[in-house]
Amino acid sequence: MSKKDNVQNSSKREFLGVTGKAGLSTFVASAAGINLGLVDLVHAQNKSVQPFRFAMISDSHLFSHKNHKFDTQLSDAIEQVNNLPVKPDFVLYGGDIAQDGTMDQLEKGQKILSKINTKMVIIPGEHDWYVDMGTGWNGLYGKNNPESGQRKGRKEYWSFDHKGVHFVGVNNILVDDFWTVQKMTGVERQTHMSMLEGPWGGLWGVKAEQLEWLKKDLAKQPTDKPIVIFSHAPLWDYYPRWGFGTSDGEQVRGLLSKFENVFSFHGHVHQTIYNKIGNMSSVGAMSTSWPWPYPAVDLAFPQSRQNRADPGNEEDGMGSLYADFGTTGVRVQHQPFADTLTPWMKNGFVA
Repeated sequence: MSKKDNVQNSSKREFLGVTGKAGLSTFVASAAGINLGLVDLVHAQNKSVQPFRFAMISDSHLFSHKNHKFDTQLSDAIEQVNNLPVKPDFVLYGGDIAQDGTMDQLEKGQKILSKINTKMVIIPGEHDWYVDMGTGWNGLYGKNNPESGQRKGRKEYWSFDHKGVHFVGVNNILVDDFWTVQKMTGVERQTHMSMLEGPWGGLWGVKAEQLEWLKKDLAKQPTDKPIVIFSHAPLWDYYPRWGFGTSDGEQVRGLLSKFENVFSFHGHVHQTIYNKIGNMSSVGAMSTSWPWPYPAVDLAFPQSRQNRADPGNEEDGMGSLYADFGTTGVRVQHQPFADTLTPWMKNGFVA
């Protein structure tokens, strides 16, 4: 079976659903062995929302090598999105297009992403940023993003309204300067910021400038307007030891706390993950490069885990997602590359 056939076969493609009803949503484990229970999500009806779909691709980590397999895997995710039976209104790229942040890697990403057949917005990841502190990324990708009144020529954070929903993208991979006193080169700085076991500068965040901008941006929105916020790292403390969190995430959530319906989509963790904290439902996207394992500790949030990736199948544990918004809720659908489903998984179930 080709990847294209696999995308179009919904019984094999469906991975994780968050299906909204007026006042209640349930997870739907439809095919891929995710251990899910019933999860309450209070989503009041909002008749101002016009139904639409967006898609998300994240964490491609492109290397400088020509014809690297990660190039192909990013192209596969774009093919998934381009072949959706319902065309998304836009695609969000969730950061870490490059592995080492070099211009050749960023330019390669721009060339591959140009194959997306709809509008794209993008936020940076730490792998894109620390060689030159975002200069190359902004020059290539900032033009894709809407203007939001921040400093001239920098569009790594932004907002826009679409069909009754307010969308916000933030750059939450910022740390305080630790490199100047140590006289690091840009490459050395990037290397230190690319470690899994937490960045050198401490857990990253959005920092004061963005917090002030976000406060002003959200002040313009009514409390019953659905808010979707995109970030590279989770806006909650998933596993800070691995950099899976945001230092000022609590402050971001505080600014969002007045709204009835808040949805957070993030990359960075390279795995499906769901958590609800306060009024914010948070969904993590798979990568197109490699799957991280889950932390080998007991965690308090809902256990919505995909099966452990098969090391014998290079396509397993990776893919894209899309989200359908309507007047009564949101449905999130992960699209894995690999067709490794057992018969009972293909039939699906509702937990």
